[in-house]
Amino acid sequence: MRYLISGGGTGGHIFPAISIANELRARDPECEILFIGAEGRMEMKRVPEAGYDIVGLKVQGFDRKHLLKNVVVLWNLAFSMAKARRVIKKFKPDVAVGVGGYASGAALRVAESMGIPVLLQEQNSFAGVTNKMLAPKASKICVAYEGMERFFPADRIVMTGNPVRQDLFGSHIDREEAFRFFGLNSSKPTLLVIGGSLGAKTIDYAMISGLKQFIDADYQVVWQTGGHYYAECKSHTVENGNVVVYDFIKRMDYAYAVADVVISRAGASSISELCLLGKPSILVPSPNVAEDHQTHNALALSERGAAVLVKDHHARHHLVEEAMKLLNSPESRQKLSTEILKMALPDAASMIVDEIYKLQ
Repeated sequence: MRYLISGGGTGGHIFPAISIANELRARDPECEILFIGAEGRMEMKRVPEAGYDIVGLKVQGFDRKHLLKNVVVLWNLAFSMAKARRVIKKFKPDVAVGVGGYASGAALRVAESMGIPVLLQEQNSFAGVTNKMLAPKASKICVAYEGMERFFPADRIVMTGNPVRQDLFGSHIDREEAFRFFGLNSSKPTLLVIGGSLGAKTIDYAMISGLKQFIDADYQVVWQTGGHYYAECKSHTVENGNVVVYDFIKRMDYAYAVADVVISRAGASSISELCLLGKPSILVPSPNVAEDHQTHNALALSERGAAVLVKDHHARHHLVEEAMKLLNSPESRQKLSTEILKMALPDAASMIVDEIYKLQ
């Protein structure tokens, strides 16, 4: 069997796509898998690192502020669809899978026009533009949140959850070893702060202003700042043994293992990981995303008492306060952990592949 998987742009699209590919390969080591991504985006690096072939298309989003620039965007889109048609005609996939992102729109539109069964995977509670465009002709649409019939045909929706990085889970993770990895004390409450691979300015600046409160309370902090803000954030830690700062944490399994409370953006992949791990979490949605979908993601949890929501523009004044409340209250942490675990869908990749198999 041959499978085409398209999408990317962010880790939130790429990690689920790779997880689906891994499940397909685990069931049938002889199957062939080809990715189509966008030139210059992170999938062009991450997908080959995961052991899969990828073809890049020269696609980008429309510029809503400078309309004349879209002449080039449309030219590149036409060129990319022609390239996608050549690639798909040569590869002859049995099923095409779209996970969202610029490349997915071009590749899956071509696949649909060629009569290839299409499955879409929507990570967010507010559907992306690409998947909404492709949905009318899609055979199946796998989602992670309830109420998605407001975006997609109800008879084609399947609740599966979001596939996540499997290396974050398993009995092989030793909590004491994780604390030793960070040079921390396993007897002290520990906060994990993750703003994404590029960082989150609001979260980092809130942490800088409130860092003394954590130090004075003898709480520990594992802090991923992202590359943009690492030097500035590091300069404020004053080599305090309770605070460890990274631009990027390579061992996220260890980072989650030591965390009593997590501060995070509200991307779909991050939320899925937090749900599966049952971590008491404070979500700070990024305001710089399409359709404000991170706020919708966070509300889906906070309205059920499964996470604390702090709006980005409130973070500088309230984020540290909310984190201290949770670190001071094991009871509150337990309530959040219990509720967020109820939202976990642990077999997402397997369920999605089941649906792919039905389309063959």
